[in-house]
Amino acid sequence: MDVYEAIYSRRTVRDFKEKEIDIEIIKRIIDAGLRAPSNNHMREWEFIIIDEKSVKLKIFSKINVNNNEEDAIRIIDSWGLIDEYQREMYIDAIQKRYQTLLNAGCIIIPCFRLIDPILKPKNLSGLNPLASIWCCIENILLAAVNEGIYGVTRVPVDTEIIHLKEITCIPNEYEIPCYIALGYPNENAKRISQHLVSAKERMHFNKWSR
Repeated sequence: MDVYEAIYSRRTVRDFKEKEIDIEIIKRIIDAGLRAPSNNHMREWEFIIIDEKSVKLKIFSKINVNNNEEDAIRIIDSWGLIDEYQREMYIDAIQKRYQTLLNAGCIIIPCFRLIDPILKPKNLSGLNPLASIWCCIENILLAAVNEGIYGVTRVPVDTEIIHLKEITCIPNEYEIPCYIALGYPNENAKRISQHLVSAKERMHFNKWSR
């Protein structure tokens, strides 16, 4: 697939077929992630692959499984969200956050080595490892599209991270930016509308201008 085709084809999917992802495909996807730029050139990234349902059930036991549409609307109203597309996305995401992770063909948990505490960096450069791993994650998502695989990322909350590290034995010097849920989309997988923004609208030459 052409790189621009992959970029424009990528979309968030939360409804997956009950179909495993071949390990060789997972290797190719992660290998693409490992070609991303790294802040210190060392690519101090590790990946936990979760493909057993029993392990998923343990890991995701801290996630609320009972949110319905009313719950989702109440939550986003408390956030003050008014944009139609944004609301639609969160209403769908909040209801499906548990099932999406449970039903995915596989979960990739990327891990990166910390320099400073992630929420208390000494300076902006302390966030370089976090910035680098997200470049890696984007490569993974685009490589997955090339394989006909789609997915979604989800940033775990603090209680989930502690629980996840205990189960998967991730060392303390590594941090988790997100879960990556990947799978083959159902034919009726919901497609959330997006704001289409042109580059011309966001470009400034030599100084910020409108």
